Amino acid sequence: MSIAPTSAAQPPVADMARLRKAATDFEAMAIGQLLAPMFETVDTSHGLFGGGAAEQTWKPMLVAEFGKHIAAHGGLGLAEPVLAAMLRMQEAKTPAQGKITR
Repeated sequence: MSIAPTSAAQPPVADMARLRKAATDFEAMAIGQLLAPMFETVDTSHGLFGGGAAEQTWKPMLVAEFGKHIAAHGGLGLAEPVLAAMLRMQEAKTPAQGKITR
């Protein structure tokens, strides 16, 4: 399902791109949060390069990057509903601009 605002309700192109990026960033963060427990259960301390303070420092960043990569390549489908909700909230602030079509 793709969000296609009517011409009267369509935000400027720059605003729409910013809203889409925010929705994708939210999905990436949510995916990272879902992946984090999985990486906490993996014991890498016995590997050649595993364990230590550096691994504990970098692991959250690695998980966040995995989330960004997954979201950028289709994700779990969270970005579209989040974008639709953001557009509805924006429309509620300015009801005279029109309606969102689906």
